Amino acid sequence: MSVGSGGAPGSGGAPGGGGAPGLGGAALLTGLAPAIWGTTYIVTTELLPAGHPLFASLVRALPAGLVVLACTRVLPRGAWWWRSLVLGALFIGCFFPLLFVAAERLPGGVAATVGALQPIIVAVLARVLLGEALAPARIAFGLLGVAGVALIALTPSARLDPLGFAAALGTAVSLALGLILAKRWGRPPGVGPVAFTGWQLTAGGLMLLAPALLLEGLPAGIDAPALGGYLWLALFGGLISYTLWFGGLARLPVAAASFLGLLSPVVAVSLDALVLRTEFSPGQVLGLLLTLGALLGGQLSGRASAPAAPRTGLLKSS
Repeated sequence: MSVGSGGAPGSGGAPGGGGAPGLGGAALLTGLAPAIWGTTYIVTTELLPAGHPLFASLVRALPAGLVVLACTRVLPRGAWWWRSLVLGALFIGCFFPLLFVAAERLPGGVAATVGALQPIIVAVLARVLLGEALAPARIAFGLLGVAGVALIALTPSARLDPLGFAAALGTAVSLALGLILAKRWGRPPGVGPVAFTGWQLTAGGLMLLAPALLLEGLPAGIDAPALGGYLWLALFGGLISYTLWFGGLARLPVAAASFLGLLSPVVAVSLDALVLRTEFSPGQVLGLLLTLGALLGGQLSGRASAPAAPRTGLLKSS
């Protein structure tokens, strides 16, 4: 079994040129990840047994992570042991349970609107942790995205559950911080995105193992639709989406990547409309246009920004 080196971050990903897809192609591939994550709401509410967010998170992460480790036979080395634990906690160990709690306690529209704050949170964290300039364009496009998602998702009857709201906000903060650290650290040389994803899925899944089994246990009614839902979350919502995500972070600026998260609430609300057979109102169509405009603007403004040196020892590259 081989081990990943503790070399310079960013060196595991493709360089800016050289035969790989351009930034536009990288954005499209990376954007598939948050689009897939947008299916979590409908899968959770329509297919999975209620009241087991930790178990659903565990199934989504640990089995796929262990399979990847067994197939790739690549383990972290040096600093990548604790870095994998940190990223596994932010992207999976904390993010997954908060996502499922938000999905169970909030309407998809409310959770989607709160999640749309992520580009703004990334911009603020990048300023504090990386020393990046707080570009007005990024904040403006971030607010435009929040407004767009709110027009698409919020309804007059939407209820606001405090715990659900806190969980939804926690998902945005956890994913934003994980995005910044993953971009800063990159991947070790010679470690591909599949093996790298396996580290994070395994680390996050192991964090969830004891709480899921001790606090929730096994759901009582796992029928065929529930099995299909768990399989979708593990294969697409875990392994495939995170492989695309970590692979894309090697090429995309952190600001541009953060705006791709707007695809998740758009997909979530669109699936709600399809399943419930509701039609988009003129306001929702306007919201969709605003969100897509924010997504495009965020890509352009994100590519124009240049990262500065990190301010803290935790973020050092080596």
